[in-house]
Amino acid sequence: MAILSKDEAQGILKKVLSFSKADECQASLSGRTTGNVRYARNSVSTAGATDNVSLAVESRFGKRSGVATCNEFDDATLRRCVQRAEEIARLAPEDAEYMPLLGPQQYLTPTAYAASTAAITPDFRAQAAGDSIALCAAKGLTAAGYLEDGAYFRALRNNKGLEAYQQSTNVDFSITVRTPDGTGSGYATADYTDAAKFNAKNLTQLAADKAAGSRNAKALEPGKYTVILEPAALASDEGLLNNLMYSLGAREADEGRSFLSKKGGGNKVGEKLFDERITIYSDPLNAEVPSGVFDGEGLPVKRMTWVDKGKVSNLYYSRYWGQKSGKPATAFPGNWIMEGGTQSVQDLIKGTAKGILVTRLWYIRDVDPQTLLYTGLTRDGTFYIENGQIKFPIKNFRFNESPVIMLNNVEAIGRPVRIGGNLVPPLKIRDFTFTSLSDAV
Repeated sequence: MAILSKDEAQGILKKVLSFSKADECQASLSGRTTGNVRYARNSVSTAGATDNVSLAVESRFGKRSGVATCNEFDDATLRRCVQRAEEIARLAPEDAEYMPLLGPQQYLTPTAYAASTAAITPDFRAQAAGDSIALCAAKGLTAAGYLEDGAYFRALRNNKGLEAYQQSTNVDFSITVRTPDGTGSGYATADYTDAAKFNAKNLTQLAADKAAGSRNAKALEPGKYTVILEPAALASDEGLLNNLMYSLGAREADEGRSFLSKKGGGNKVGEKLFDERITIYSDPLNAEVPSGVFDGEGLPVKRMTWVDKGKVSNLYYSRYWGQKSGKPATAFPGNWIMEGGTQSVQDLIKGTAKGILVTRLWYIRDVDPQTLLYTGLTRDGTFYIENGQIKFPIKNFRFNESPVIMLNNVEAIGRPVRIGGNLVPPLKIRDFTFTSLSDAV
């Protein structure tokens, strides 16, 4: 039952709304069918699957609201869920930032679903894990990886006339490869809407090559270096550019809590804050990284440019802050895309006289939110470059750096690739600040 059609989902939501006695009522259904396999030390450790549909009902009386959930859909259970939401709403305090539910909206036609991904079987996952393990075992290396795939849907409906529905799919893979003596480590990650693009062997080979090449790392003195940051260092869960994109809130800027705040009030929209080669936008219909066409409130998600040739062109406005500021509300985007060039990581290396190649960053933490200064560590393959070639592996560093400063020190931009549902190019950055060494591999 996990993936309901539009008619099936809206049929349930219509019934839910028919039971409501609240001033306003919104119901949402979300479902997923997922599968996964995990392996470590060249052996599968776990495998599993999920299959679930969940209903959330929000009931409102005036400015008071309550939410109840359930995952059974007979009439009696649906009625009790609605009643519980109404009971909670009557007991809740008034919301000082209350916004009425949205009425009917117009949405783009979603493109984030691929039948090949929805059709993945346990045999497909076992084959991918087996291929990855066999490649590493043949080289005397040890693999630890995780593969998860899923098909999803979400449906919304309220008593103001809003109706929304979308399906999506995703494949997510990551692998760490280690040498037997523990001195070398390599990493690769990728995600796709369409499973036909996924190749476990190729990704494992990348991680294996880095692991084998990073044995017996040498220590360099901390300081400022030219670096080549691979996409995984920029846009994975532990990525510097992800932190930048999550910091584009108008409210934080207007209230003086952001790097986008102006002294004396207001924000820096329209100001040039980055290198003129930096353009970042979101687009739910992008062929490589399609995403949702509506957000949790039902606001339409549309293409929007956030940074245009180095200038901040838009900020994220919640419905409340948009109304307060006299600005249109902005649905939170499901992806971001940085424009780039045509060079690969290898091309960037060839054009570097002296520098450091960084595969991945991790353990990133805030130092100063008003300058977006972060600290963190390199890991899983850090190498010294000289005269356009990788000369030797180096010990990992701790860094202190801001993506704002980083995007003003751009020397070259490579070809964008998909990482974490976003499109991001490798970047060559001058004067990247490393503050100390780390013995961790």
